[in-house]
Amino acid sequence: MNQGRERSVTNVLVNRRTFLSVAGTALLGACANSQAIIPSAGFIEGYGPVYDSGYALPGVPSSYLQGVNRQITGTYLGEQPPGTIDVDPYAKFLYFVREGADSVRFPIGAGRAGRSFSGDGVIRVKKKWPGWTPTKNMLRTEPEIYGPFARGIAGGLRSPLGARALYLYRGGRDTYYRIHGTNALDSVGNSSSAGCIRMFNQDMIALYEMVPLGTRVHVRSEAESLRVDPENFDRGQEVPAQRVDPELVYGEEALANDRSPDFEDPRDGMVPGMDAGNVPL
Repeated sequence: MNQGRERSVTNVLVNRRTFLSVAGTALLGACANSQAIIPSAGFIEGYGPVYDSGYALPGVPSSYLQGVNRQITGTYLGEQPPGTIDVDPYAKFLYFVREGADSVRFPIGAGRAGRSFSGDGVIRVKKKWPGWTPTKNMLRTEPEIYGPFARGIAGGLRSPLGARALYLYRGGRDTYYRIHGTNALDSVGNSSSAGCIRMFNQDMIALYEMVPLGTRVHVRSEAESLRVDPENFDRGQEVPAQRVDPELVYGEEALANDRSPDFEDPRDGMVPGMDAGNVPL
């Protein structure tokens, strides 16, 4: 683990530097009226900047993608059938299992809630740029961290659920278990005191497109993780929650630098180096 990495301001709320970078980029885009090109130099394939729902989503610096901490396609050694999402909150990996003993493996960050749930569920809800509200348990156990955000955060650049979220149900009821994007880049590959399963936004967007509603999700127990992937068991470190200034989320500057998602933006999916043409932003 690279100890020199920038620490997240919090496990669930946006990290200040990343927030300002994301919001600033979106603001610049809103002021442009000519050719829109995002530079791609220096980013690993699949993790560069991309337009999504009216936002210019920043790329993931390569320092966060070292070793196994990036998307990999290869042989699946787990125990779930094709079409399943297999989550290992202890090894900090999520697998989308495909035919022929193949899978796409993504790095994840796991909160306490992500490690307290195990077994099977089904994706019943998928959301783009979802809003977030702290749970009653978050407010009860860490009121100093989450209390200022009890009213919730609307979907967009400020939302700690990032660009996409998958909502897991069991027996027809919401489990409050989420697989979602994050702006706290250093939480991916690590553990935290709160939250469910976090992914880099680029990975979360990719997974969202891969899986339909009704997809089965299996979450490994601690014993199962030890049996299936002992080499990576307990990978990463604990990232402590820290307080965030509510002004960074609810202040005039934060609101001015954010906007509601535009799900019909013609630039969606455009990648670095692609010319968006004379698109009004």
